[in-house]
Amino acid sequence: MNKSKNLYWKLSAYFFFFFFTWSSSYSLFSIWLGQEMNLNGAETGIIFSVNAIFALCMQPIYGYVSDKIGLKKNILFFISTLLVFVGPFYVFVYGPLLQANVIVGAVVGGLYLGVAFLAGIGAIESYIEKVSRKYSFEYGKSRMWGSLGWAAATFFAGQLFNINPNINFWVASVSAIILVLIILSVKVEMTDSEMNKAESVKMKDVWNLFLLKDFWFFMVYILGVTCIYGVYDQQFPIYYASLFPTEQLGNQVFGYLNSFQVFLEAGMMFLAPFIVNKLGAKNSLILAGLLMALRIIGSGLVGGPIGISSMKLIHALELPIMLIAIFKYLAANFDTRLSSILYLVGFQFASQVGASIMSPLAGMLYDLVGFRSTYLIMGGFVLFFTILSIFTLLNHKKQPVLKQANNVPKIV
Repeated sequence: MNKSKNLYWKLSAYFFFFFFTWSSSYSLFSIWLGQEMNLNGAETGIIFSVNAIFALCMQPIYGYVSDKIGLKKNILFFISTLLVFVGPFYVFVYGPLLQANVIVGAVVGGLYLGVAFLAGIGAIESYIEKVSRKYSFEYGKSRMWGSLGWAAATFFAGQLFNINPNINFWVASVSAIILVLIILSVKVEMTDSEMNKAESVKMKDVWNLFLLKDFWFFMVYILGVTCIYGVYDQQFPIYYASLFPTEQLGNQVFGYLNSFQVFLEAGMMFLAPFIVNKLGAKNSLILAGLLMALRIIGSGLVGGPIGISSMKLIHALELPIMLIAIFKYLAANFDTRLSSILYLVGFQFASQVGASIMSPLAGMLYDLVGFRSTYLIMGGFVLFFTILSIFTLLNHKKQPVLKQANNVPKIV
């Protein structure tokens, strides 16, 4: 029990400081691109698309290596060390490159951000979810601290941005140093059985996933529903700030709104396991999709800061339910040996594929028809695929569709 509590608190602290680091450097990313780098909507869309492409290239690698090494913390240590350099990277490399050449800057930035944050988060989440199953603590309660970390950073991000955007980047680097110290203190035991189970994972197991129609039906949900919530968020701060008398006031209020939203999200992360267990994984995914459709369509219908703020806050209900439901859906219907691959490929990878396609299209639509009309189109897209998934997702727990081999290899 003491071991379980010790790991819960250390991994919760890891979640907190990872999201604090991420939020400090990324929550106002689109505003930084628009106001500091002077990029238009289409160029900003290209940046997000390139980021997504690099992230999706790393996600299968992270997934396979994570399942292959089991509960070893190598990947988390690698990501933590990489994040220590986030401040110097933004200030001395990324910003100057974007101002000199957008394409070159996008490629270099996409490589760093994709590996460190956009793909890294999936590796971290899947690792901590594995540990939570081994040591019997609720993953959602640990993940809640990540939301609090994001909220704590965004509360000050808008004010610091108005003083000097670079301050946020240096704060992120300091937070990452704490992250390294935390992961160095984490000790997770692996039994011979767990080592054997991890080493039994083969590339053939991964390829076999793509022969399963149920896996593809799940991918359709991810591509049609979950990837849109990230595309919606990418340039939302720009639209939100435009609703205020000055951009500076809009930036500051958005920081407060985002912080309040993530505090609500943290509370929902605590309650989400109860909701998902009550409704079932499939019904919870459908509920999350309907909430997302309501949020995005509503953003195109309401006017003014109060109305758009209320729509944005629906995200706090939707994301925790979706995230917990995805983990439980995958654990119930697929081989748990491949939990990281399933999460990083089936969810994160597919989401980034969708984002890489939708981001430039959304950017062009913002420039052509405006934000509100684009939100109506995006929301209708989500609603269609949510309704489709009622008939395609599995609604009952069954035996894993990929059986483990009878003879597992010995540790060498």
